[in-house]
Amino acid sequence: MSTKTYDPKSVSVIIDGIYLTGFSEDMVEIEKDEDSFEVKVGAQGDTTRAKINNNLGTIKITLQQTSPQISYLDGLANSGKMFPITVISAGTTRETSSATEAFIGKPAARKYGNAAEDREYEVKCMDLKME
Repeated sequence: MSTKTYDPKSVSVIIDGIYLTGFSEDMVEIEKDEDSFEVKVGAQGDTTRAKINNNLGTIKITLQQTSPQISYLDGLANSGKMFPITVISAGTTRETSSATEAFIGKPAARKYGNAAEDREYEVKCMDLKME
């Protein structure tokens, strides 16, 4: 039996050259917006597979309220600036997700109470690659 160990410290998120810190428990989630293929079945059961060339994707980043990059990400959201983003998981299973053109649609929702709350940012990627 071979036991593998996942370490969240092996995950890095880099936006426009800035390494993000102060992640919450959920850290980061990456997903393409659409399937890569679509299948159509004819009346007699024959099938056709069509490639979908949509490279749009979303990267959700969840930071703690005290993360030093909160104001940076809010500033990017307010400016509408396009930027590159890379997410690297350098653990046992090495994975890289990246986009050369991405933007944040809006600042994170803000909630204040008797405990620190998370801030979630949705990064819209125009050319998401998941390798």
